[in-house]
Amino acid sequence: MSALTDVTRRPLTEFTPFDESVMQCPHAYNARLRSESPIYHCPHTGIYFVFDYETIRKIASDHGTFSNRFAQAMRGGGTEVDPRIIAEQAKGYPAVDTMLTEDPPVHRRYRGLVNQAFTARRVATLEPDIARIGHELIDRFIDKGQCEFVNEFCGPLPLTVIADQLGVPRSDLPLFNKWSDAFVAQLSRMASPDEEVEAAKLIVEYQHYFARKLEERKSERHDDILSDIVHARLEGERPLDTAESLSIIQQLLVAGNETTTAAIAEGVLALISHPDQLAMVQANRDLVDNLVEEVLRLSTPTANMWRVCTQDTEVKGTTIPAGSMVQIRFASADRDDAVFADPDGFDITRKNARANIAFGYGVHMCIGASLARKEMQVAFNVILDRFKNIRLGCDPSELRYPPNVLLRGLSALPIEFTAR
Repeated sequence: MSALTDVTRRPLTEFTPFDESVMQCPHAYNARLRSESPIYHCPHTGIYFVFDYETIRKIASDHGTFSNRFAQAMRGGGTEVDPRIIAEQAKGYPAVDTMLTEDPPVHRRYRGLVNQAFTARRVATLEPDIARIGHELIDRFIDKGQCEFVNEFCGPLPLTVIADQLGVPRSDLPLFNKWSDAFVAQLSRMASPDEEVEAAKLIVEYQHYFARKLEERKSERHDDILSDIVHARLEGERPLDTAESLSIIQQLLVAGNETTTAAIAEGVLALISHPDQLAMVQANRDLVDNLVEEVLRLSTPTANMWRVCTQDTEVKGTTIPAGSMVQIRFASADRDDAVFADPDGFDITRKNARANIAFGYGVHMCIGASLARKEMQVAFNVILDRFKNIRLGCDPSELRYPPNVLLRGLSALPIEFTAR
């Protein structure tokens, strides 16, 4: 029985949304649940899963009923934490809730500190630098006619951009990549005990590195986000402490890297798989902006996100008790046929492609959305400038998505091409 048949025919009670076959390719499962049970109470996990576009937007807009203060559950909740992890964490700084895992008004205060770094005006000034980085990366492998595109382009591009904005040296990029992977492993909830311990070690390593950088900025202010964070004042009253600052930097590092990496890779794969769409955008670069929106809709790298229900509430006829964990599935919403015609199709001329909620919705919409869009727009233009006859360098069946309960992205994308 194929994986597709497996998730479309087996009784729902026999597996969960966290089964590896579902996480590898969740689209058929999501479509089934949108049809059969858009609010699904999983009997195995006790979690409520939400699948349709309209309801997800309502929940994401109602932070009073559906709180973002889910960090405790992500840190293990009521389960026993490996003592090795506790020992490693004791060497670093405590985890604190700031932007992603806080609600207004506290969330608004933290977010206000970094909003200026991601205004449309400031992001627009970055375009030449982003293009320069893209061309420099391609220069490294263009003569080979092939590469592994995730690790040689899709990952280094946004990681370099966010490192430059933070104000840390590019020579340390391998460290940032390693630390970002550790945060993703922690988020995945799929890591082995030993992998979780290693992730904890790397996160403490990240903390001490950036704690030193923050201390340096106290006496030597630069034009970068680290300086902005150090010299910011919460409500005009007090500076952020080190743990708060590290929490914000961590979110910028992961959100500014992993999701954009995944979206660029998915966009290249979609263009390879749809030669007619590739030819269309090659002939008309004005379509690049809408290409970006369609890629975001189709790939939705932040596939799912958590909420905690704060009070007994009824959603579409289902009662969700106070204290329940709720997962809103953005990737499912972005393929809801009530909103998007031919939702599994790839159409770079789609008129409502920007209605996607790949960056979330409501007060917790991704703070770096404008930067991610700009990086993708520039990246696709650079790719179209440098490559022709671009094709997949492996059998499609060999492509893999590491299991992760929140994020989804290709682990590798081998491509072949002819240089322009």
